[in-house]
This record gives sequence, structure tokens and C-alpha cells, in this order.
Amino acid sequence: MAAAASSLSDALKSLSLTETLPKYPNCFPEVNPIDIYRAHLTSILTGVTGVDASIIYPALQWTQTLEKGDLVLPVPALRIKGKKPPELAAEWVEKFPESPLVHKPTVTGTFLQFFFKVDKLAELLVPSIIHRKNNYGLNPYLGLKENQDPSKGKKRIIIEFSSPNIAKPFHAGHLRSTIIGGFLANLYEGLGWDVIRVNYLGDWGKQYGLLALGFEKYGDENELLSDPINHLFHIYVKISKDLSAEKDQIKEFKEAGKDKEALELENEGLDEQARRYFKAMVDGDEKAIAQWARFRDMSIKRYKETYARLNIHFDDYSGESQVKQERMDFASQKMADMGVSEESEGAVIVDFSKHIKGKPGTSLERPIIKKKDGTALYLTRDISEMMQREDKYHFDEMIYVVASQQDLHLKQLFKIIELMGYKELAAKCKHINFGMVLGMSTRKGTVKFLDDILRDVGEKMHEVMQKNQAKYEQVENPVATADILGISSVMVQDMSGKRINNYEFNMEAMTSFEGDTGPYLQYAHARLCSITRRANMSEDDLLTADLSLLSEPHAQNLIRVISQYPDVVQNTLKTLEPTTILTYLFKMTHTLSSSYDHLRIVGSEPELAKARMALYDAARIVLNNGMRILGLSPVER
Repeated sequence: MAAAASSLSDALKSLSLTETLPKYPNCFPEVNPIDIYRAHLTSILTGVTGVDASIIYPALQWTQTLEKGDLVLPVPALRIKGKKPPELAAEWVEKFPESPLVHKPTVTGTFLQFFFKVDKLAELLVPSIIHRKNNYGLNPYLGLKENQDPSKGKKRIIIEFSSPNIAKPFHAGHLRSTIIGGFLANLYEGLGWDVIRVNYLGDWGKQYGLLALGFEKYGDENELLSDPINHLFHIYVKISKDLSAEKDQIKEFKEAGKDKEALELENEGLDEQARRYFKAMVDGDEKAIAQWARFRDMSIKRYKETYARLNIHFDDYSGESQVKQERMDFASQKMADMGVSEESEGAVIVDFSKHIKGKPGTSLERPIIKKKDGTALYLTRDISEMMQREDKYHFDEMIYVVASQQDLHLKQLFKIIELMGYKELAAKCKHINFGMVLGMSTRKGTVKFLDDILRDVGEKMHEVMQKNQAKYEQVENPVATADILGISSVMVQDMSGKRINNYEFNMEAMTSFEGDTGPYLQYAHARLCSITRRANMSEDDLLTADLSLLSEPHAQNLIRVISQYPDVVQNTLKTLEPTTILTYLFKMTHTLSSSYDHLRIVGSEPELAKARMALYDAARIVLNNGMRILGLSPVER
């Protein structure tokens, strides 16, 4: 941070900005060059308009398209009475002094538009990007407590995501949760937060009793060791079929009046055996627990290999099994004592109609907390787990990345926590939801596991790559590259729309190099790496380039687009949408690809070639940084 501050003051001197930049909340000129412009404009506009800087600074907005300027000021946002906004704007333009950084503003409707002097912007921006490299666009100040005071430490956030069920398919919902959760963790970490990544596994319940019975009947030790998740899943499918056949048998007995046989099968059949086995697990039976722990550990080990391919790791493999019984007893007692829960037909429920009166549209229904037989349900576990996490991590915020089908469940969870007297805890929790993936099947039939999806798109990308034999031969490890491209295809398709939208899983569209796809983004990065290799210039060459030579419109537009990146990252903290960053990266790569014919390096004058290469290097760094926040692995060839 200190180094950033000292290089900033040097840069400002070189721009003949002699006055010290005033300090504003959420203004970080050391890490975001655009904040220099905001602070500079605010100090000018305060004098011109007579409006307080605390109103002007946050009102300055960036534009959607370059034709509209680099920053705009909506005049009505300054809340000045007596004159119409266009009249005020015209007056202010008249009074606006010469500035070393911006041209005289223009008026469009009720907006003042500001265009940066791009030669000055290039001088500030390009060296800053080349110096900061992987850190450009990140802002370590945003995650600090107490209004950016480093001595107070970082804010801590827990992000719970992925959360597959052991021995069941890692389905499309888990895939989306994994991609979105991984992105959010990268985003918060890049903005200075202390991030705890939690994988809350579905790893407890009567189904594990059934799985154990299935393993006794169908298990194969060698298959378990080579592919635990698939083997356990196939066992679970087989034993579930047996259970289903048994239930049909009981029904037939009853219909035929054979009540004694039906009762015998009910008392000694698979369902009852599974219930007893799980009861033994709950009671701490050593053999039962050892078997279950082995299945769990082997599954986690296998999951870790898959997550590594997606650039994802977890700090805590938690799970339903890790919620302590005494914690659940405490939660149940507290709900009863505070009148949150009540008995109903032998079960324990929460009747929200008694707690939320007169608010239309807040029907949270009457969830069951405990079944008649005393078994705790998901809600009790989730309440207890949230309280355990508060004790363990003392977090400032917690995000649950869970499909929109669980909207009601999470609303119930947060409301119950609030009704139990933990209002502050409930306020720290947020549900980030998402829509469904439709048509999710691989080329080998319906999809079961994430590995199947990734294998299929990797194979598809490998086929595409082999169509260009000359380029294919230049790639050092084509199968590994195909795997990365395949993963990029899946992730970019997932992030292309708003999270809440459903989307169609489309292998042909996502693996194309045409249009806004993962392979297109990877190609744009590889092309920049290729230019870097061919130009073969040192960092010193790039840092001493004369950037005033970048006078062509294509160069100036590229400089202006690159300068927006830190704002885009910061804005993403408001939207929490991967598509905010992804849309920007496509906008930048389109600007880039239209520049190549106009900004050639080979055959240019040496000084011009150096300046252009410095710009391309800055673009490469921005693209690489954006891809890595999204969780992609940028390829170099």
C-alpha cells in the first residue's frame, strides 16, 4: 500500500497536478487511477457549483458507452432548487476552468459529460498496470474494518457453496453453486476481505444406513478405491431399487390381506434396517461410524481433485454430520422457551402466521422442526450450524450460495434466527440464489457427475483443436489445454446471464470460438501472449515507452476501456453477478480485436512499437486478472 502511495505522488507531479488530492470516502487513488479523476473533478466542481464535495463525489458515474464520455454528472442528483438542470449545466460549463486531466465538459440533457485527456490517462494508467500486475483492479482497502483502518483488521465473510450429497450425483445445481461461490470467494478476497470457503456436505441421515446395507450386499473394495463417488452412487441406486421393490411387496401383502407377512417385512425389511443402522451411527457405534467416516473421507478426497480443476478450494468441509446434538437440543429448547415453536399433532412446528402479522406476501408457511419420532429436520440442523459458525469464526457476513428452489427454506431459517433473539446474526446472512440448468445431459446420456460433464466438454474441445493441425502442434500439452478450454466453456456459459435466469446447457454453442464464449476469451488471451512473445521486450522497455505516441482512436478507446476495470470490480461487489465482470471482459476484447490491424507492432517505428506493446501488455494483464477472478485459468497458447 505504501509503495502504491509513493508511486502515485510521483505520477501526479509528472501530470503537473501540484495540489494535493483531497480525501473522499471510497476514494482510493493509489489503486484506482479513475479515482484521481473523480477527486480532481470534485474539487473543481465544488468551486464551480457551490455544492458540497460529499454530494458531488458519489454522484459522478461512469458511462456505459465511450461516446457518452468517461464520467458523467447527473445534475438533478445535486438537488439544487430554483433552476432547471439544463440551465445549471450550461452555467457551470461556462465557469469550468482549464484542467490538465479533462477536457471542458459537454451537456447532454440533464447530464454533464466529461472526456478524459487520454494522453494523460495513458501516462497514469499503463505504468500503474504494468507495476501492479496481478493486483491491478483489486482493492485491499475495501475489506478493512472501521472505514479502511488497517489496524482494525479485515472483515470476515463465510461463503457456503457447492455442498453436494455424498453418494448422490453432483448435479447441475451443485455445479452452478460451485462456479458462483468460487467467483464470489475470489471477488471478496481480491477486495481485501478474509474469506472462509465452506462446503456443507449432505453427509448424514437414514440414507447412510441404507448405503451401508447396500455396500454389504453390492460393494466391491477395488471399485471403491478406484472411484469412490461413482461406486457408492451405483450401490445406492441398486439398494434403493431393492427398497422400492420391498415397498411394493408390502403393499401387495396388504391388498391380499396378508397383514402378518406385511408386518414382518415392515419390521425386518431394508427401511427398518437402515433406520436401525443410522440410529447406531447417532448413538456412536464405532463400527458404523468408522464405515461412514471412510465413505465420507474418500468422497472428499475425490471431490478435491475435481475442485482443483475448477481452481476451487475449501477451508472447511463441514456437513450435516458436524452439527452437535447438544447444539440442536439447545436450539430446540430456546425456540420452545421463546414461543417460536409449538407442538402440532405430535410434531414440532413453527407457525409463522402467529409471528408475522398483517404483512401480505410474507407467507413462510408452517415448517416442521422435529418429526413425531423426535428426528430433527434440516431447519434445526441449519439453525444450529449457523450458531456454531458464529462461535467458531465471529464472521461479519455470511453468504449461502443455494438454488432459488430453496428460497423459502432460507427465508424461514433467517426469520427463525431473528425470532430466537439473534437479530444481528440474521442480518449478517444473505442468500445468493440462482436458476436452473436445463437440458443437462452429456453426449453419453444423462449427466450424473461433474466429472462426466467436464470430460465431455474437454473431449469436444480437443476435437475442435485438432481441426487446425498447424496450431495444434504448437501446443505443448493439447489434452490438458483442451481440459482447461472445456472448463472455461462450461463456466462462461454459466456466468453469461444473470444468476437468477435458467439457461439451456448447449455443448455446441459453449465450445464455439465464435461469439462470447469461454474459448473466445481464452483465444483473446493467448493472442496477447503470442504478441508479447514475438515483440520480446523487457519490462524496462515498456515502462520507458513514450505513451503520448498512442494518438490513434483505436489506441485511445482501448486505454479508456482498460481504465474502467477497477470500477467494474468494485461495482461487482454491489451486483454480486459474475456477468458484471464477464460482460466487461467481452467489451474489452472486442475493442482489442478491432485494434490489431490499426496498431501493428511489426514494421512500426521502434518507439511507437514500444508504446503499443506497453498498451497490449496492460490489456493482457487486465484480461488475465478478470479471468482469474471468474475462476478461469488463462492459457498462453
